[in-house]
Amino acid sequence: MSKPTQALPVKLVFSVFAPAAGILNDTINRLSALYGQPDFVSEQNLFDYTDYYNPEMGQVLVRRFLSMEKLIRPEALPDIKLATNDIEKESAVDDRRHVNIDPGYLSQAHLILATGKGYSHRPYLRDGIYADLTLIYQGKKFCSLPWTYPDYADEKQLSMLSAIRSRYLLQLKMAEPI
Repeated sequence: MSKPTQALPVKLVFSVFAPAAGILNDTINRLSALYGQPDFVSEQNLFDYTDYYNPEMGQVLVRRFLSMEKLIRPEALPDIKLATNDIEKESAVDDRRHVNIDPGYLSQAHLILATGKGYSHRPYLRDGIYADLTLIYQGKKFCSLPWTYPDYADEKQLSMLSAIRSRYLLQLKMAEPI
């Protein structure tokens, strides 16, 4: 019989994209007000892996990734996704979003993103939120899975996430026992 134990805290991460840098910066400020200061903010890059969002958000989208300094409990992810959905709704004009926020967490073993869409690899959490197993950490690197979105499987993002994971592992070593 297994003995249940408390999960380790995890590293809160966000992908944020929008049609303008100002919207990105405003969103990062809102996320910071809710979840504390980021300890990493990526460079701004074009989000051009898909045109799925273009009809709603426009043809040219820019993106930033961030990780938050404060570690969280993994079971907080549904609440965070619901809060980011509210931010997206508040920024909408005529029911068209001006920002997309994908929250998730990074652990020693994987990257999990929160989503409102169920699928075979997305177990239900609660309140309409599912966990998307996006990447696994294996063989000293993040590895994509058959369903991983191409932008998360890109070597640039894998390298960035590995650097965030290294920071997270240092935080775990310095953290007080739960």
